[in-house]
Amino acid sequence: MAPSLPLVPSLDLPVVLLSHRGPVSFGRDPVSGERTASRGAGGLVTALSGLAGHLERAVWVCVAAGQADGEVSAEAGDAPLRLALDGDPRILGEGDVADREVAVRLVDVPAEVHEPFYGVIANPLLWFVQHRLHDLKTSPSIGREERAAFEDGYVVANTLAADAVVAQVERAGGKAIVLLHDYHFYLVGRLVRERCPDAVINHFVHIPWPGPEAWQVLPPDMRERLLLGLLGCDVVAFHTRADARAFVLCAQELLDLPVDLSAMTVTTGGRTVHVRAYPISIDVAALEQQASTDASDEHLADLDERLAGGQLVLRVDRTDPSKNIVRGFTAYDLLLTEHPELHGRVLFLALLQPSRQDVPEYAQYLADIGAAAASVNARHGTGDWQPVDLRLASDMDLATAAYRRCDVLVVNAVADGMNLVAKEAVIVNERDMVLALSEATGAHDELGSFAVTLHPFDVAQQADALHAALTMSPVLRRDRREHAAQVVHRNDVRRWLTVQLNDLADLRHG
Repeated sequence: MAPSLPLVPSLDLPVVLLSHRGPVSFGRDPVSGERTASRGAGGLVTALSGLAGHLERAVWVCVAAGQADGEVSAEAGDAPLRLALDGDPRILGEGDVADREVAVRLVDVPAEVHEPFYGVIANPLLWFVQHRLHDLKTSPSIGREERAAFEDGYVVANTLAADAVVAQVERAGGKAIVLLHDYHFYLVGRLVRERCPDAVINHFVHIPWPGPEAWQVLPPDMRERLLLGLLGCDVVAFHTRADARAFVLCAQELLDLPVDLSAMTVTTGGRTVHVRAYPISIDVAALEQQASTDASDEHLADLDERLAGGQLVLRVDRTDPSKNIVRGFTAYDLLLTEHPELHGRVLFLALLQPSRQDVPEYAQYLADIGAAAASVNARHGTGDWQPVDLRLASDMDLATAAYRRCDVLVVNAVADGMNLVAKEAVIVNERDMVLALSEATGAHDELGSFAVTLHPFDVAQQADALHAALTMSPVLRRDRREHAAQVVHRNDVRRWLTVQLNDLADLRHG
């Protein structure tokens, strides 16, 4: 197993990191009224928490997500908070120490700005464009409301975020490595460039990037501002080379800019923008620690008792339409219809976190998920056995126990920038699970050779692939799972960060 790379020894600049979600969210205990803190949810936050924990001089800028976050933001002002990342999240006072900590600057985005920014433009418009989820017969339809949401929501929120990033860069003397993340902040790179010309700016896009034709559903002025915002950076980065190439083609075809597809560069305003692919990964040590808790062990014992030697098919996802959960249940239904010998011997455990329920498309999809699971249980279930166990919750202790116990992990997304669930499961699994992985995920580039490939729109093929996974020989299961784990160990989040920082250092000194 290859050791993790050391952090860049020549990195002599502080790091300012920006994402929509942060490593912690605050609340109030309903009984005592005392302030509470909980870990941020989602694969991106998990990865960035691992990243930030490896940086000695870093400030993480993120949006205050609720009233309690806003109160913390107001109390702190422009000064970052010190947050502990080991154990339960907590604010560190002067003199307090933690094994892993990060400085966090919360940005208070007013509700009247955040709602159109997040609920109309970022989700669902940009998310749907980039995952190619629109039904072009009827959507998208860009009207006055969407136009106003872009100007008064997305643009304003990006300006507020850029102001916070610039403040942190200026606190560092005007020079810093700026790491921007995801589709919420496509305008920030150019805004920071204009005010901090000595900053080295990298924007990492964590979701798929489609080709020029997909972006033509947006009005030209809107898509051009998004592209030019990204091109304010020194590096625009993606999980896969295919996504990076698609971005270069967008710059060429939609902006008529000179590009070099062999060097993966775009020339604009007398500058050269480098377009790169860095497949993100996980903090292996932190995951292994999480999977070894007493709570995870208790859940594992419960699963073993319930399964009584049977097989476990698992999926761990948000209830996002791009995750393709309904077709996954349809494929499982077909599997049970065509292979009645599996009745009573296989359980499909779906641990799903409700996502963006204020967006109508997401709320409807959650209802569709529930209906699909109920249909499978009604068709095949008995008094002693229900084939689908659907749980709507976010419980990392339960998730790690299920990772350890599962025989098959299902990831059948219609489009996914990476998918860290696939990488997490192969690390901690104790039963030589089979990874059933969609070809439309970024993770397939790295792990597809050791997985059963799923074609996300072909339900019959998915049913056949699940059967192949459940009946695969023990020797082949072990060989594939071990090779997949080696890939993840070798390309962990520390290496992902190090390669990027090395490249940024080379650009700065080149």
